[in-house]
Amino acid sequence: MNKVILMGRLTRDPDIRYTQGERQMAIARYTLAVDRRGRGSGNGESTADFIQCVAFDRSAEFAEKYLHQGTKIVVTGRIQTGSYTNKDGQRVYTTDVVVEDQEFAESKAASSANSGNFGNYQQPSSRPTPSSAVSDGFMNIPDGVEDEGLPFN
Repeated sequence: MNKVILMGRLTRDPDIRYTQGERQMAIARYTLAVDRRGRGSGNGESTADFIQCVAFDRSAEFAEKYLHQGTKIVVTGRIQTGSYTNKDGQRVYTTDVVVEDQEFAESKAASSANSGNFGNYQQPSSRPTPSSAVSDGFMNIPDGVEDEGLPFN
């Protein structure tokens, strides 16, 4: 099975081209910056992989109309490899994710707020710091939190 699910931000606006012929078809190419799980480089910065994506027809038209640099999306697709000979006669190997589905991963307001900070790949951590955990590994519940608001009883 060849199935890929990615969540990341576009590094730049999609590159849109149209095929020639009787029925023109849109082709969109874009790069997703996908954060790696785990520890960063040690100095507080997270690391990212830059994944080449290609969308065809209606998916490409959607990308042209709605996606822009910094937009956080979820892409479902498949990996496709290929190769070509460049103008210097060297063999170049390619790996792309062929987009089957793409959708927004955050609200429009959050997207516009984060688009200015796109060059900084640090994701805000919603996890508590280790110092706020009790010795048994559980975090103390702050005073004033109602029991009904907790996801368990």
